[in-house]
Amino acid sequence: MRAKIDDVAKLAGVSKTTVSRVMNKRGYLSDKTIKKVHDAMEELNYRPNVVARQLFKQETKLVGLIFPTVDNPFFGQLIASMEKILFKNGFKTLIGNSMNDSEKEKKYLRDLMAHQVDGLIVGAHNQGISEYDNANLPIVSIDRIVNDDIPVISSDNYQGGILATKLLIDNNCKVIIHTNGPQELKTPAQNRRLAYEKTMRENGLKPIVYTLDFNIGYDQKDRFFRNIFKEHPNVDGMFLSNDMDAAQVRDIASELGYQIPNDLKIVGYDGADTTRILLPDLTTIVQPIDKMAEEAVKMLIERMIDNGAGRDKVIPVKLHRGKTV
Repeated sequence: MRAKIDDVAKLAGVSKTTVSRVMNKRGYLSDKTIKKVHDAMEELNYRPNVVARQLFKQETKLVGLIFPTVDNPFFGQLIASMEKILFKNGFKTLIGNSMNDSEKEKKYLRDLMAHQVDGLIVGAHNQGISEYDNANLPIVSIDRIVNDDIPVISSDNYQGGILATKLLIDNNCKVIIHTNGPQELKTPAQNRRLAYEKTMRENGLKPIVYTLDFNIGYDQKDRFFRNIFKEHPNVDGMFLSNDMDAAQVRDIASELGYQIPNDLKIVGYDGADTTRILLPDLTTIVQPIDKMAEEAVKMLIERMIDNGAGRDKVIPVKLHRGKTV
């Protein structure tokens, strides 16, 4: 007598729904559960009904996006661009605003998988989330290293670090400070710091790096930046990790009596369209945000066809010369 899905579920000690999810690689599943189901299928010589499986595997045409915030112009433009491209390709989006909270990110991840999204694009900065390892779902990351199996789309952070640091050095800055996220955070953005440090040393200058937690608010950042000026009153160049921080530093520096760019030269990072409209004078490294969105969606669709497809992709950046250098 031919084995049925009920028989597999009973032998594996799981529900029929779990067996279906294992067969169709849907939702979060532990390695232990997957093995139990596969072992039961093999023992019973179970072969799924092709017609039923095809019905079950109908695409939801939903893609989940998990990012830290939509408040930051970089993420706002990135998400808007991806949504537009996905819509053109027949997909609707569900957005998770993780606010750099790992528990919130886990909940969004589980909820999105429960909605049986066809794929995920992620860019939140939390680490050690095991659900990604067992997601059984096409996933693409933007500027974040999730695990070895998930390709990363990023701008050329190393090139950006060289461009920013060299510009400040070429404009006679000697005490140049760089701010960056926690070094233990696995993200290509750390290459900006490596490029900054290497360029500084090659020019006989001492690197000065301040680590800034992504989770702190505006007031905490205000105290953080004021402390930098207190500890290094002779600072004449600053390379900030993003444009919002660069704008805040410029305001604080002006309040403290620094003339920009005569006394202090500032370079930001990101160059989102909104930022360049509102802060056209800010010198910054421009990430190709729309191109990154395009490549992420393209790669995700490729992975929907073949979940082993796709490799890391790095896209060149460019310098926007404003009046802060």
